[in-house]
Amino acid sequence: MTTVKTLLGLPGLRLRPRAGADLLDRPVTRIYVTELSDPGRYLSAGELVLSGLLWWHAPGDAEPFVAALARSGAAALAASGADSGGIPDDVVDACVRHRIPLLEVPDDLSFSVITEQVVLALAAASDSARKRLQAAAEAPVETLAERASAELGLPCWVLSGLGRLIAGTAPLPIPPEDVVRRYAAREPGPLTLVPVEGRHAVPWLIAVGGPLSTAQVELAEEVAGLVGVTRARAVRPEASPPGEVCVVALRTEGSDESRDVLGELLPDAVLLESSGETSYAAAARPSVAGLSIVEPLLRATRILCGVSDPGPRAEAAESARYAVEVAARRPGRVAVVRTGAVDAHELLLAGAPAGLRAALRRRVLGPLLAYDAEQHTDLVHTVRVFLECSGSPTRAAKALHVHVNTLRYRIGRAGDLLGVDLTEFTGQLDVYLALRAGD
Repeated sequence: MTTVKTLLGLPGLRLRPRAGADLLDRPVTRIYVTELSDPGRYLSAGELVLSGLLWWHAPGDAEPFVAALARSGAAALAASGADSGGIPDDVVDACVRHRIPLLEVPDDLSFSVITEQVVLALAAASDSARKRLQAAAEAPVETLAERASAELGLPCWVLSGLGRLIAGTAPLPIPPEDVVRRYAAREPGPLTLVPVEGRHAVPWLIAVGGPLSTAQVELAEEVAGLVGVTRARAVRPEASPPGEVCVVALRTEGSDESRDVLGELLPDAVLLESSGETSYAAAARPSVAGLSIVEPLLRATRILCGVSDPGPRAEAAESARYAVEVAARRPGRVAVVRTGAVDAHELLLAGAPAGLRAALRRRVLGPLLAYDAEQHTDLVHTVRVFLECSGSPTRAAKALHVHVNTLRYRIGRAGDLLGVDLTEFTGQLDVYLALRAGD
């Protein structure tokens, strides 16, 4: 990494610090020559600004110039006072005030020589940095993040597209899920984001704590490539956790991303099976909170997830299979169903084929459906409300805003049409399952 102190040691430049002697460790990423009185719009972080001070005419002129350097994050100002009898005190004072290192350029030194020397130093440092990074190609992701931070002079993080912090050299300034959301929406933020290339459905991101020069972006991309290789070499567990497990069934409708998403969502889980749109994995305590974060980055039209209760693996897998079918009947682009949070009858019906559910509805409710169609009544709705009120005529009548005697008459008429005693539990159960089969 090239710093301001590095430039002071370049042979033949003879640069002399006039301010900011305690700031010489700042990284330098490029050189920019200007004689504008306010160059702010053209500056970027890490630049060595070279000026002959042609813009300075009187005390006070230095304030807007140096303030612009400070706002942009410039590394230092190298100035020549050959045309003004030396660097004015006004410039020195402004650099001290805004904490900008000030280097005095000898009067007999050409700016072209300085530019050439600095460019060569930056190129050599970039090449050396690339070689040092490549030497760490076999290192863990945590080590690669540390190397990247050292070469770029900025904190670095590696994040999953599910909002999982994989490695980092400092606390993140914003939550990891917000980093991913901003990346998906292409919103600007406090971090520079570089995607990790690969054939994975869920991307990883290199996040750097500040703006980058072109050379720094190239280094960050080099790091991203190395992280991608490390990611591809990762080995998943082959044995299920001991004891009871939860099984997660994940379906990515309209795409074959389920395996990658599930593998990234549960890196410590055991992949059980995968058939393109739907994959299954076993884990001790799975968390699926990242699905809503990654959804904008996927091709899938919907993401459906079923999570079983803990149990023997085969039993848990069947529960997860039924739960994902329940999720398919829920609204939204991301639907998650845990078996413990749904009624048993809903779980059982979800696993029944569509044809079987339709046949059940016709066999049990056929006469009532036909009567409603012919008489323009709604006895089916009346029966459903009655059953959902636990067979209480009083509660059902109140819910339907009718007299309780009217409710009793309708239930009796419906029972006659169905050939079922709707005040008896078994009959109630069959009819309610048939009603729910149409949901």
